[in-house]
Amino acid sequence: MTPNTPPKKNNWSWRSQAFRGLIYQVMAIAAIVGMVWFLAHNTLINMQVRGIQSGFDFLSQAAGFDIGESLFPFDSGESYWRAFFVGLTNTLRVAVVGIILATLLGTLLGVGRFSRNALVRGLCLCYVEFFRNIPVLLQLLMWYVVMTEVLPATNNAWQVGHFFLSKGGFNYPIPIWQTGQLWAAYGLLPGLLAGWAYRRWAVKQFEATGQVRSMVIIPLVIVVLASLAGWALGGAPTDFNFPIRGEFAIENGGALTPEFMSVLLGLTLYTASFIAEVVRGGISSVARGQSEAASALGLSKTHEMRLVMLPQALRVIIPPLTNQYLNLTKNSSLAVAIGYPDVVSIANTAINQTGRAVECIAIVMLVYLTTSLGTALLMNWYNSRSAIQER
Repeated sequence: MTPNTPPKKNNWSWRSQAFRGLIYQVMAIAAIVGMVWFLAHNTLINMQVRGIQSGFDFLSQAAGFDIGESLFPFDSGESYWRAFFVGLTNTLRVAVVGIILATLLGTLLGVGRFSRNALVRGLCLCYVEFFRNIPVLLQLLMWYVVMTEVLPATNNAWQVGHFFLSKGGFNYPIPIWQTGQLWAAYGLLPGLLAGWAYRRWAVKQFEATGQVRSMVIIPLVIVVLASLAGWALGGAPTDFNFPIRGEFAIENGGALTPEFMSVLLGLTLYTASFIAEVVRGGISSVARGQSEAASALGLSKTHEMRLVMLPQALRVIIPPLTNQYLNLTKNSSLAVAIGYPDVVSIANTAINQTGRAVECIAIVMLVYLTTSLGTALLMNWYNSRSAIQER
């Protein structure tokens, strides 16, 4: 050791801030683990004293109830774990579709707040202030009343072509699954890759030359054409299962139930009002000089917003946008109030039949914890890609 070299500090000394921080973290984790163990141990003892059964063995037993809406067949003779899986798929169905629709609508509303048209700005403002200040549960109930009371009965359903809308829900034609549909699905993958490659090329060309090319319409056309090519290679089937007006209900075809549409509309319109404010705040955070520079380059207002303002606003938009996605997913649990068979509704039925309240609630908590963490991880990854790279 040279004379000018400072003596090496002992990292295991209590005087080390890092060592003290490590000890405090270990003590905090031990305290949390001990508290969880104490609560779980006392709960199990109290349940045994009262003769209450515990454990997850009930999941393999027959559920004994039907589920009115599911993406795949389910009957009362199937197990509880399959019933919970049906509830999970129903929850994800609402959450994923709701996130997509709320993002599109919220972005349009947020951008509309900067319109030069006073009427457009006023309508966007009124929408935001109306929907975000009414509790989401009331909005779900309002849409359910509209679907079940305002719409006509099934025998007088509103019909446009082969589409029906009534108290029984929304009925629409669906293609009869054949080889052509399978090949159309196969065509989506190369179409998505080609659309992504074209968009990257268009972005690089814009950055290099300033020439604006379509970054949305042309990639969508590429995806559609690739899917149509697969459909044509598979024989181009055109057979559809059309809904028909029956004596008591609309039969055949596909259907969206009033419960699903009520939940989807309520969550989408409510969350879109908050996303609109997130988008508006993100755009407002971009320096005014950026807008002036875009105008000086001759960009239209549409190109200015799409190519200059929104890309820079993303780093401000994405973190609060993630919170809105999480809120929509968790708010889907309110669907139990209008009878939509999500995972909470299935858990309530299972509790009433088996008495396994702790286990069923634990399953519901695990479902929402997993979906929320998955959404957060995905959005954090996207946020890291959109962030400005520091030198």
